[in-house]
This record gives sequence, structure tokens and C-alpha cells, in this order.
Amino acid sequence: MSQITFKQNPVTLIGTPVQVGDTAPDFTVLANDLSEVSLADSKGRVRLISVVPSIDTGVCDQQTRKFNEEAATLGDAKVLTISVDLPFAQKRWCGAVGIENVQTLSDHRDLSFGEAYGVAIKELRLLARSVFVVDAKNKIVHAEYVSEVTNHPDYEAALEAARKA
Repeated sequence: MSQITFKQNPVTLIGTPVQVGDTAPDFTVLANDLSEVSLADSKGRVRLISVVPSIDTGVCDQQTRKFNEEAATLGDAKVLTISVDLPFAQKRWCGAVGIENVQTLSDHRDLSFGEAYGVAIKELRLLARSVFVVDAKNKIVHAEYVSEVTNHPDYEAALEAARKA
């Protein structure tokens, strides 16, 4: 994986990056009602995991809206957006913009997801922008670590991987 930057400045990622073919690591994050959610909760389904630094910023907002719009084209796939935003902020944002097809989840408490997938930014305690697709057998079939955190991911590559899975 190449060096990840945030506003052109190199950052240190904590955890172990995953690659296509790896078994997807489990994690525990919080839903908007503060209940715990793990990857195992959606076993047997394709999962598209969209990772954003903060839901309240422009690119993160657009990324979440894009996957929300496309979720209906992914059959039974579950679309998750994970950030370190507090669950209350995620819930408010979803209500304000009408997000209904994506489940927003918070990694604020433990950085469980961030460390399991190697996307926790040490310097900022944010998650690096990335997209993962996990198939129904729990294998990583798509992994994109966006080299500049403020840039958009390759939406079509992620959506195509989810459709094929």
C-alpha cells in the first residue's frame, strides 16, 4: 500500500491493512442507538463497507449519499458507513439528509474497525477514507485505501465488486 496522506501531509495508519482474498476481520462498532454491531451480525450477506473520516464533511457526505443511492442496485447486499463520529451526530446527519439505505456506524469508542482494517489515523484519531467489499463467505473481494484522504474513492469499482459478489 502506498503512503496515505491527509491534505497532502503523510499520516500513520494503525492496524493491519487487509487485502483481496483475506478473511474479513470481525469488529465491534456502535449503531446510532448505541447498540453494538459486528461484522458477524450480517454474516451470509455481501457487505459494502464505506469508511469516511467524518460524515459532516463534503466528500464524506457525497460518498455516503452515493452509496445510499446505489444500495438498491446491490440486491441483498448490506451497505455500512463507518466513521469515528459520535452515534448521535450520525443519527442527526442521516435524519437531516434522508439516508435510509445505508447503516451508519461509529468506531469512536474502541477503534475496533479502524485497527482491524488498518485505517485508524494515529495523528488525528480519524479513519482513512477507504472502501471494502466482503462477500457472503466473509472474504475480502475489494479493498481500496484512498491515497489522499480528502479525495473520492473509486465508486464504480466498489459497486461492481459488490454486484459480482
